[in-house]
Amino acid sequence: MRIYLDMCCLQRPMDDQTHLRIHIESEAILGVLAWCEDGGAELLNSVALNYEVDHNPHPARKAFVQETLLKSKQTIQASDSVEQRARMYCDKGIKVLDALHLACAVEEQATYFCTCDDRFYRRAKQLDTEQTLVVSPLELIEVIEP
Repeated sequence: MRIYLDMCCLQRPMDDQTHLRIHIESEAILGVLAWCEDGGAELLNSVALNYEVDHNPHPARKAFVQETLLKSKQTIQASDSVEQRARMYCDKGIKVLDALHLACAVEEQATYFCTCDDRFYRRAKQLDTEQTLVVSPLELIEVIEP
């Protein structure tokens, strides 16, 4: 099983935990990360994630995500097919970086692509993502702990 967590998922544990939804999603993400670290699944990294983390102006968030991504054994690089797929997703109303994240995951045949962004989630669910299932953190945790 291969899992791609977009940047909003990777940063969720650093968000304001006084909101119940954020707290629950944070726990789900931390559980997924622990599960990946224990060998239950492979955590994927990408050029898009590296770009976003490199441009993160918040030192604590940046350090947390960098440390998390070090646990990934593979970084998905940009390619003509990734760029073409990302453009196709943009044409369907997906923001540029979100489209690049999703294109990386689909091209690398991730089993799950996880996002906390409700708008992006709704739009991505309507796209042809082939074998990659678009999920929320709570949906993903249900898969690994049925």
